Amino acid sequence: MNRHESLLRIAAGSDISVLLLGESGSGKEVAARFIHAHGKRAGGPFIALNCGALAKGLTESILEGHRKGAFTGATEERLGVVRSADRGTLFLDEIGEMPLEIQCKLLRILQERSVMPLGSSKAHPVDFRLVCATNRDLRAEVRAGRFREDLYFRLNVFPIKIPPLREREDFAIITQNIWREFVEASPLSSQEISLLSNMEWPGNVRQLKNVLQRYSLLKPYDISLPKILEEEFFDCIKTNSAGDTIALYKASPRRNSCSPDWNLICLELAHNKGNRSVTAQKLGISRGCLNYQIRKHAQASS
Repeated sequence: MNRHESLLRIAAGSDISVLLLGESGSGKEVAARFIHAHGKRAGGPFIALNCGALAKGLTESILEGHRKGAFTGATEERLGVVRSADRGTLFLDEIGEMPLEIQCKLLRILQERSVMPLGSSKAHPVDFRLVCATNRDLRAEVRAGRFREDLYFRLNVFPIKIPPLREREDFAIITQNIWREFVEASPLSSQEISLLSNMEWPGNVRQLKNVLQRYSLLKPYDISLPKILEEEFFDCIKTNSAGDTIALYKASPRRNSCSPDWNLICLELAHNKGNRSVTAQKLGISRGCLNYQIRKHAQASS
């Protein structure tokens, strides 16, 4: 079991506040839902709020709720996300993007464990478990004056770093599990897993899921995985364990309008040990064009 998975299980067994750290798309919300599902509040609600998508002027109402008639357009009472998470888990995603003026209100809520809806003079006690996530360095945000230091120490009780996809030891398991969401019948081959694992995945799990969903739709039409990866990673460079730089599916800005000489194709194929995707890239033609030339010469020689 990976270290972050062990920490998630430990955190789930308590009611401690958790701060999930990691790159965008690395699966922080999945981790938050795991903590909720394996904790004593699993029977309660899981309420998620993206702090980076809060509309100005409505943030206070979204957080603490409002009474009917509290402002123009308030035609009914709203609980707000904090009261909605009562006896459950409140997940604040992208907490580093929460405006400073709202950080002050959140700090008060955490200190008093109560909310005061707009238009009300009565505080409502709340009982919730807090899980936050960010892809920012909150200590740097504190130094820059964009994040309250007192709130940072309230949140940074049990930090867990979610590793990026390129560092995950269970990459193959993650990939097969995502693939089964789209294609139940046949798993990905070891060659396909190898191709996928060679990529950097700057968008992490979210990007991998997009690529696999696209591949599941295009595979029946003979669109290959290398072709999809070529288009996804137009100019991708990767460094191997020996420190050598390897170009992976580095697409040419143009394709040749006509096919190169067959002898040149054979030489390039031999040089690339039969790898058709790399050969097509080096020749400046599409993989489909290369396959056509191979089939054509195979039929001619038979």
